[in-house]
Amino acid sequence: MIMKTIEGGICAVRGIRANGIKQGKNGLAIIVADARRLATSGVFTRNKVIAAPLIITQESLARGDLKAVIVNSGCANAFTGHKGILDARWMARILSNKLDCSPDEIGVASTGVIGRYLDRTWIQDHLDEVFDNLSSTKEASRASTRAIMTTDTTLKEVAIELDNGVRIGGIAKGSGMIEPNMGTMLAFLYTDAVLSKETLDICLKKAVDKSLNMVVVDGDTSTNDMVILSATGYQECEEEVFQKGLDSVCINLAKMIARDGEGATRLIEARVRGACTAGDARLAAKAIVRSPLVKTAIFGKDPNWGRVVAAAGYSGAEIDQDKISLLFSGNKQQTVLVDSGRIIEGELEALKSIMESDEIIIEVDIGLGDNEATAWGCDLTYDYVKINAMYTT
Repeated sequence: MIMKTIEGGICAVRGIRANGIKQGKNGLAIIVADARRLATSGVFTRNKVIAAPLIITQESLARGDLKAVIVNSGCANAFTGHKGILDARWMARILSNKLDCSPDEIGVASTGVIGRYLDRTWIQDHLDEVFDNLSSTKEASRASTRAIMTTDTTLKEVAIELDNGVRIGGIAKGSGMIEPNMGTMLAFLYTDAVLSKETLDICLKKAVDKSLNMVVVDGDTSTNDMVILSATGYQECEEEVFQKGLDSVCINLAKMIARDGEGATRLIEARVRGACTAGDARLAAKAIVRSPLVKTAIFGKDPNWGRVVAAAGYSGAEIDQDKISLLFSGNKQQTVLVDSGRIIEGELEALKSIMESDEIIIEVDIGLGDNEATAWGCDLTYDYVKINAMYTT
């Protein structure tokens, strides 16, 4: 299957209009799906403290599909009790009035500080400006992406076209409070394929499990994580072909989130193979990119590779230390440090050079089975501490 990267983000997809505005810490985005045959799926945080917008959106998805989503940044509307629920319903209602549809057809998402109430006045004051300028241009996709950013420093959007002409586009935000199960992570994905809700459910869960759920910035699972996938139904597409395209879009967004982790200077990719089970491979890969000691070593360019072995060992995966192999790569170089439990002498100089790279790939072969997984993270820097020590001040 051939797929190519195209411009336009979510607005590259037929039937999608979007727009957004960002002022200081506050932002507002609207995305509308003008579909021939609409289908929508979603996945949500596993945190037991779940934000009001997610509760409302889950209820709406249980009843049907989402014609549009409205997203605010600057306030998470999380841990806000009954008032938070009312505020989330209000957001759905004000957009449904504009679109002349039911509030149940509107998805609601929020991101920002937990434990603060929604600023209805700011949202109401900017609703018309955002709505009246909805469009299908690449600038509109970027405006909506910018509107949902918090501590993000880069726009996260991607669009591809499959060789059958079907397009898949996605935008995301996420920089800190991230260990998706899902992070403060929002993603909105669209395709112009004809697909059922049931098929979207299956495809989205598969794609997220191997991409966004394999990102760790700091190990904190947010209250507001949400991924929404909608199909506008303009062109037939085989499920297997669509799955490969969706996987690609989600993996690209996952890497963008990891690379833009709060204060980050390097991307870490941990590839684990040879695990007894798929679950073991995931545990080991995520433990490596979650480890503060691995993350600080990467930041300091310190060739302290033993921390990787230690992280794999405490991950919960089945491990036999006499069978582990370890390889680092970066800067177009690679070096084997451990081969089936045996330390390879004389490789530290090569590793020091690799540690200068802005993208470090760590490969661990557990040597016990045939299962593999990849996780993404970033280094842990002084700036991460500064950002989160002064997040609300």
